[in-house]
Amino acid sequence: MGETTWLDATAQADLVRRGEVSPRELAEEAIARIEAVNPRLDAVIRTRFDAARAAAGSDLPAGPFRGVPILFKDLGCMVAGEPMAFGLGPLRDMAWPVTSYLAEQFRAAGFISLGRTNAPELGTTVTTESRSFPPARNPWDPGRSTGGSSGGSAAAVAAGMVAVAHANDGGGSIRIPASECGLVGLKPTRGRVSQGPLIGEAWAGGVIDGAVTRTVRDAAGVLDVISTPMPGEPYYAPPLPRPLVQEVGADPGRLRIGVLDHPGAEHYLDDPQCRAAVAVAARLLESLGHHIEVSAPAAMFEQELPGHFGTIIAADAAATFEAFEMLLGRPIGDDEIEPRNARYRRAGRELGAVAYLQARAWFGMWARRMAHWWNDHDLLLTPTLGAPPPELGWFTAAGPQEEYARVSSFIPYTAQFNMTGQPAVSLPLHWTPGGLPVGVQLAAAYGREDVLVRVASQLEQAAPWSERRPPVHA
Repeated sequence: MGETTWLDATAQADLVRRGEVSPRELAEEAIARIEAVNPRLDAVIRTRFDAARAAAGSDLPAGPFRGVPILFKDLGCMVAGEPMAFGLGPLRDMAWPVTSYLAEQFRAAGFISLGRTNAPELGTTVTTESRSFPPARNPWDPGRSTGGSSGGSAAAVAAGMVAVAHANDGGGSIRIPASECGLVGLKPTRGRVSQGPLIGEAWAGGVIDGAVTRTVRDAAGVLDVISTPMPGEPYYAPPLPRPLVQEVGADPGRLRIGVLDHPGAEHYLDDPQCRAAVAVAARLLESLGHHIEVSAPAAMFEQELPGHFGTIIAADAAATFEAFEMLLGRPIGDDEIEPRNARYRRAGRELGAVAYLQARAWFGMWARRMAHWWNDHDLLLTPTLGAPPPELGWFTAAGPQEEYARVSSFIPYTAQFNMTGQPAVSLPLHWTPGGLPVGVQLAAAYGREDVLVRVASQLEQAAPWSERRPPVHA
């Protein structure tokens, strides 16, 4: 069964249900692939192979993904008694005291966790190159970034180690690595997936968990199994009309889709390959019967946005470091973390309550200005990023003072939908002449993952991508 790791999770689970392969066999194949390929990519930084083998040989829950191997990102989705570092060296060996609701839902669905994937410190950047762990390398070109912060998860799925991996997204961290690694990256609506019991909200409600996958049906199926509402959540997403897996292949009808192929501010990157990706997607959507027009929310690039977003991240970083220090029982020095996060922590400590609440209030009003556009449109089509995958080291090459500017320049289109809470998906519809993937983003109205899944499935059928394999696949 040497090819099972290249099947999507839905197909793997079907093999298990039919008795054609056992969970133990799936786990062993995925373990063998990780051992063969990961040394070239450093996508996986911690394994639990013996525990996975034991789980595969036991009475697994009879969920829709029974026996399917998965990897958890080293940021969120904690499991009691197991280490998770948030990309931080000081937390490398610290075991967590509780299991998150998310990990419980993955288990109930029948997934078997094989380990943890690489992530940058606190997820505060868009590449997976941390101080305390080796950089994750892109399977399409190991000299280039995987994106971040779910870069290890994306590299693992793109390289065929597993069919699906946990990811989360605070400013694009599902969609960015999906774009750079040629995957499907669905960011759910705010509140669709619980972060409990330890986390109420992160980044003012901007952070949400999900997965990176190779197919739309896996993206839909995974979100179905991890989106059980928990009591006491700070946000509840609108109920979906039916399971998302039933939207796969469903006729989306004729939709009105706005197209934006370039950023509305000079400091953002605007690579021709990203415009080309949108042109490809727009022509395809038009050929499928949708109404395409050049249009986007007027509030998309308001100049106050980056500053207020930075305020939210700084406040959260300062609070998070205090919580980690309490768990560790000692301070975490600036010399133990990256300059970017040291600056965020200092800024957060100096931030007054009024300034923080003003940033929250600004986002509340701005989100209403953004939402107005969807009264007359179903979807917005944009590039996922401002450029194809950059070389490793590019974001910090000009020094710590320029890092924030480079990070910000790279993500013209993603963070907006974290702060509005809207669902968005990155789809791998374009490759550069040099063979690098370039994703396009579709964003829907609040709570409308069903529309995204229908259209994404339609595009996948019209221009299939799941058979593409990167050079690092032997």
